[in-house]
Amino acid sequence: MQIPLRSPATKLALLLATLLVAGAFVTLCARQFLASHYSNKPDLASLERAVRLEPGNAEYRYRLGRYLALTQSQPELIASAYRAAVHLNPHRARYWFELASAYEQLGDTNAQADALEKAIVADPRTPDVAWQAANFYLVQGQTEKALKEFRTVLETVLETDPTLANAALQLAWRMNPDIDTILREVIPQDPQAYYALLDALMVKKETAATEKTWGQLVQLRKPIESHRVFEYMRYLIAQHEVDQAHLVWRQAGILSGLSGYQPTRENLIVNGDFSLPVLNGGFDWTYYRTPDVSLALDPTQAHSGHRSLAITFNTSPIGDAPIRQLIPVQPGVTYDFSANFKGEDLEGAGGLRFVIQDVYSETIYLATEDMGNADFWKPIGGTFTSGPDTRLVVLRIQRDPPGNVLKGRLWIDGVRLVERQQP
Repeated sequence: MQIPLRSPATKLALLLATLLVAGAFVTLCARQFLASHYSNKPDLASLERAVRLEPGNAEYRYRLGRYLALTQSQPELIASAYRAAVHLNPHRARYWFELASAYEQLGDTNAQADALEKAIVADPRTPDVAWQAANFYLVQGQTEKALKEFRTVLETVLETDPTLANAALQLAWRMNPDIDTILREVIPQDPQAYYALLDALMVKKETAATEKTWGQLVQLRKPIESHRVFEYMRYLIAQHEVDQAHLVWRQAGILSGLSGYQPTRENLIVNGDFSLPVLNGGFDWTYYRTPDVSLALDPTQAHSGHRSLAITFNTSPIGDAPIRQLIPVQPGVTYDFSANFKGEDLEGAGGLRFVIQDVYSETIYLATEDMGNADFWKPIGGTFTSGPDTRLVVLRIQRDPPGNVLKGRLWIDGVRLVERQQP
């Protein structure tokens, strides 16, 4: 469509209209620019100027409220700024969140609850909102609502803020120390949540609760980190819960890729021929590092498989060699132990011997003869019967007598423990 501009008056009118529109647009842009400029200045006069320039901008009202909250103790004035923000934009959770905080300062519980509810509706996945809501409901005695919000906290911060996740678990447990309720209402179906709960319960020594938590974790049928298995087993063994530790180890065979590290009827010793990497945890061999003794898997020397364990002693006084294995056994049962060794340049008073001992009573059931220098593989072993209450023994290599200087190298391989079959 074309508009004829024949007369000077028409041309002038169109020019004036264009200038008015352009002027209005420039004025609007200038107001927005100035408002944005002033809103970023950390002083009250600039923030108030930004609000006057753009009275319909919810963010500027919110920034004004934040500044007042940090610099002044006038809760009603602060609440007024936040009320204006949520009126202009009710879809921002943090606006409602800060308004709830202002109402808390005013002591207006009903208004605080309403603001928190609206914050949750605006963004049900914001951890700060969920945390404050959970604490509010906790104070009000609204257990179900509080647990629901603690669950939201866990779902959103497990990976990013473990401190907040742990605080949520601690408060949830303090409010309702019932493991069935916690597992049902608070813990999301995420292995990390179960790990965090296990850590919290182990600190409190809530052993029965840890067993239920582990059972639920297993039911997820998801891979379980092996170091988590080791940590939990250490706790169970310290609490004398050998049967549960044994169950955890069997389940870890599937869920943690440890099927090759399971004891069998043919050998209760795990990794007795050292064909697998040493895990340093669970019911595999465990060790610690010391400058006095070196441990290595040696493929140049083998008896039962394709390598052996080489233990090198560096002329220092020692007690035990720094490697051992925990073995679940049955009470009142007879067992046969056997192993093979070689020794090279072993020097020092006394010798080395295998010892099998009750972990808790420290009763020694078996001490083999000394292992000394031998340039060929020599068998060694013995038989013992476990005590009436024995459920867990430790196999270790003892210096006899302890504390004497020892130098040289010992290889061991083909370590076995089997239940003696009764005729």
